[in-house]
Amino acid sequence: MNFTLASEFESVPHAEPRQPWKNTKLTILRSVFSFTVAAVLAALIAQVTPLAGRLGWFVAMAFTFPAVMAVVAYKRGSRAMADQMVTGIVLIGFTSVMIPWVSIVATVISRGLKAFYVGFLTTDMLVNQPDDPLNMGGVSHAIVGTLIQVLLASVVAVPLGIIAAIYIVEIRGRGAGVVRFFTQAMSGVPSIVAGLFVYATVVVTITHKFNAVAGALALAILMLPTVARTAEEVLKVVSDDLRASSQALGASQVATTFRVVLPTIRSGLITAAVLGVARVAGETAPLLLTSQYFVKFNTNIFDGPMASLPTYIFSSLGVGTDNSVARAWAASAVLLTLIFILFTIARLFGGRNRKSH
Repeated sequence: MNFTLASEFESVPHAEPRQPWKNTKLTILRSVFSFTVAAVLAALIAQVTPLAGRLGWFVAMAFTFPAVMAVVAYKRGSRAMADQMVTGIVLIGFTSVMIPWVSIVATVISRGLKAFYVGFLTTDMLVNQPDDPLNMGGVSHAIVGTLIQVLLASVVAVPLGIIAAIYIVEIRGRGAGVVRFFTQAMSGVPSIVAGLFVYATVVVTITHKFNAVAGALALAILMLPTVARTAEEVLKVVSDDLRASSQALGASQVATTFRVVLPTIRSGLITAAVLGVARVAGETAPLLLTSQYFVKFNTNIFDGPMASLPTYIFSSLGVGTDNSVARAWAASAVLLTLIFILFTIARLFGGRNRKSH
């Protein structure tokens, strides 16, 4: 009897689970057809209405593309129409966000390419002027200065930011509200004010000269609230059940925080540090008042001015000639590339640590 039931059960055809999220050839063809029709309609609308140029076409496209996608899915029911319309709106929104970013990167690279040559990344400006021919001089001193000052700022701001987030979320002491208030208030401090503060308290009073440490302290002031607020939000993601389970096994609050909570969100903390670096890597005003600009290598962080990519860009733009402006664009491309490399390295280490756990 059991054998008969099993045989009958095996003979019944089983429906395979559907995977609608996977793109099929039909879905791709529908999307291409919808885009083509919407593009033609948008062009016609731009011709017969006050909308004109590429911006007008894109505005018209923002309305026609979701509508066309919904019409194409008409025979598949109302749910499919609603799904395709929302998909079209999301694609338009994603494109709207990507266009400015791509435009910035493309503009920086295209305008800075003519200043690149073999020695641009390995020479300084000791014997050259910003308006000299573009096959002379470089940004090596500014790259090294940026790396040194950002590294020093990270050494100060990242641990303090994470400690502040731990105090607010994990310890929840009496001063947690005060710490959160000052952290939020610091995020609104103008960069020039941070530079003036460090100039008055460090450069004038202590060192009596421009130096990299003063520049790093100014950057750390601007970096700290970004790291603290991001780390706070990451800590809030950890479930309280995880903390309670650790403490139920006899672990102290310190052990739970440093051996359970922090390893769980290690990639998030790395992201917080990267966001802090990205926040300050392009700051110019505080560095003009603290580390200034120098035309050659200077690795002494306590003695003398030190160049950085933002101050190099500022000084080159101040000259105003075609060659100096091209150098500024090239240095901007180097700065973007440097931030991208740092972000990629941080994400790789963060992903590796997450997988290991």
